[in-house]
Amino acid sequence: MNERLKELRERSQERKKLLALALGASGPEGLKTILHSDVNAEKKLQDSGSSSLNYPSRLTTSSETSVALDNNKNKTFDDIDEYEPEEIYTDSSTFLKGTQSANPHNDYCQHFVDTGERPQNFIRDVGLANRFEEYPKLRELIRLKDSLIGKSNTPPMYLACDLETFDFNDLDCKFDVILIEPPLEEYQRSHGVVHDKYWSWDEIERLDIPAVAAQRSFLWIWCGNAEGLERGRTCLKRWGFRRCEDICWVKTNIKNPGHNKNLQPNATFQRTKEHCLMGIKGTVKRSTDGDFIHANVDIDLIIEEESEYSSKDKPVEIFHIIEHFCLGKRRLHIFGRDSTIRPGWVTIGPELTSSNFNANMYKQIVNKDVFGHLTGCTDEIERLRPKSPPPKNKPGNNSSERGNKDGRGGVSGRGGVSGRGGNPSRGSSQPRGGGNKGMLVSSRGHLGRSRGGVMGNRMRGGGRGGFRGRGHRGNQMQR
Repeated sequence: MNERLKELRERSQERKKLLALALGASGPEGLKTILHSDVNAEKKLQDSGSSSLNYPSRLTTSSETSVALDNNKNKTFDDIDEYEPEEIYTDSSTFLKGTQSANPHNDYCQHFVDTGERPQNFIRDVGLANRFEEYPKLRELIRLKDSLIGKSNTPPMYLACDLETFDFNDLDCKFDVILIEPPLEEYQRSHGVVHDKYWSWDEIERLDIPAVAAQRSFLWIWCGNAEGLERGRTCLKRWGFRRCEDICWVKTNIKNPGHNKNLQPNATFQRTKEHCLMGIKGTVKRSTDGDFIHANVDIDLIIEEESEYSSKDKPVEIFHIIEHFCLGKRRLHIFGRDSTIRPGWVTIGPELTSSNFNANMYKQIVNKDVFGHLTGCTDEIERLRPKSPPPKNKPGNNSSERGNKDGRGGVSGRGGVSGRGGNPSRGSSQPRGGGNKGMLVSSRGHLGRSRGGVMGNRMRGGGRGGFRGRGHRGNQMQR
């Protein structure tokens, strides 16, 4: 079919060339003017005072025409079509027919090529307001945590300082959370962000972060998406932190769709994301340090509209992620600005226009309640928050395999009180192998061979986890 279509188009093009040669036109493009099909050209000629179209002075002779016809014996002038206007393609649907992507409406990558709308624009419910509409338990947890954080937050404090010469010991405080937002030159190249001074990674690495980091603390650092990923890890290691997470800001362009005109040097793809590395200092475990961290409340992905050109703002959601995760009240934002001053945070940086930080007052405010430098937790939050499973084989656990003491399920074996199935005939009470597999008084021939005890697998209504056993296959049907 494609070869036939190609052949027809070639024959049509040859007919147009012959017709142009016969009428003295310069080429097939001039046929519109000769055949009065170019409305715009005719209007221009009428405006210029010409009532008729001027044909080219040179006309082809019959001998020239016959030579052309001899060279194109298979071409005829029969059914000469009017000049077909050039097709204008607004998407790729014409070219995708017969391929796996025949439906371009579901091909978000191709849609990005055609329109510049990024695929992440079509992810639903990414905002903080409606993200948890289908998860009432998690929505209630977020509401309760936000309420508790709002009550325990310290008043916003800020300090304008030159971080090149500033002594971090002057803060006279150790912080549980540190957020660093360095003014990288990368932001100027990609988004036109203007800072009074652009910091190199070597200068950032020389910041005396250990002077303000508590014994157990967390650090977040925005590092762009180029060399900052490696240099950010180097900074964490130098400051005594271990990288534990990588929060990614995926940028949408719903308000301003189009392809990015400011491509990064040595970039293979159009970069539509930015990274914020997270480091941990000290020993903090999810299962045992619930007074200091609440893990698994948020995810490591931020989907938010890309900032306007030359804007310095980062997603405000990063503050929510930090506050939901760490229960420490001592929070420090380095390289902050007037627009980032926030309750519960101490903001420092050279772009602040005023200062109100007082070290003694801050320490008094932090330690004024019974929880000290922690926000505390309520019983309802503790009930709702995701919890890590308890560690296996922790001290005090007497089970040697799956069961309670000496075997997989019972007291000393796999079957009843002291045997696998009662007596050697699977149904009586004499020991055969030791312990049942989950039921206190059972054998394979009586109440059933159960891993999960009397309750068993309630989802299935029987089977290996309920009352139905190998001796009662016909008594309880599976639901």
